[in-house]
Amino acid sequence: MFLLRDDISEIARILDNGGLICYPTDTIWGIGCDAGNEDAVQRLNALKGRSPEHGYVLLVSDIDMLKQYIARVHPRLETLLAFHTRPLTVVYDRSNANISSSVKAPNGSVAIRVAQDEFCQELIKTFGRPIVSTSANVSGEPWPPTFGAISSEILGAVDYVVKYRQDDKEPGEPSSIAKLDKHQELEFIRE
Repeated sequence: MFLLRDDISEIARILDNGGLICYPTDTIWGIGCDAGNEDAVQRLNALKGRSPEHGYVLLVSDIDMLKQYIARVHPRLETLLAFHTRPLTVVYDRSNANISSSVKAPNGSVAIRVAQDEFCQELIKTFGRPIVSTSANVSGEPWPPTFGAISSEILGAVDYVVKYRQDDKEPGEPSSIAKLDKHQELEFIRE
């Protein structure tokens, strides 16, 4: 079990202090930080070489946490999220809570995924807030399908590299991304 190799409380403390982590998600290896900490998000932008006008995906531990950050989760979406077997990121028009403006898109929308991975769920529950999830690569470079594909530049710049799942050989895939259109129908942005 992952708790034998990583101290979840210590990782949560690093996030709470504005640190960056490299960690396995329910999709691919990512870089994460506190979604409400503007300084941490700016540090992440600098590491990735990413333009500040692009939003980030946020991870929450469960639907209850999602509802703390989104004013209204449409019942169709809630049902879909409860039963969807593949990781699904949903773009919401806006959030109603303490999320850094730097993780949102220029129009104020925010992309959030309910984590399906046990490690991510436990980490987010312990931390108590959403964390950023962005691929563990410099912008413009291919995303790493396994831990071994992450550059030493990324690994050396974060404050903690999670040990759990470093030996996985099965390549990960980014999540599907969807949003509700003006007719409240699900529209896939990336499948």
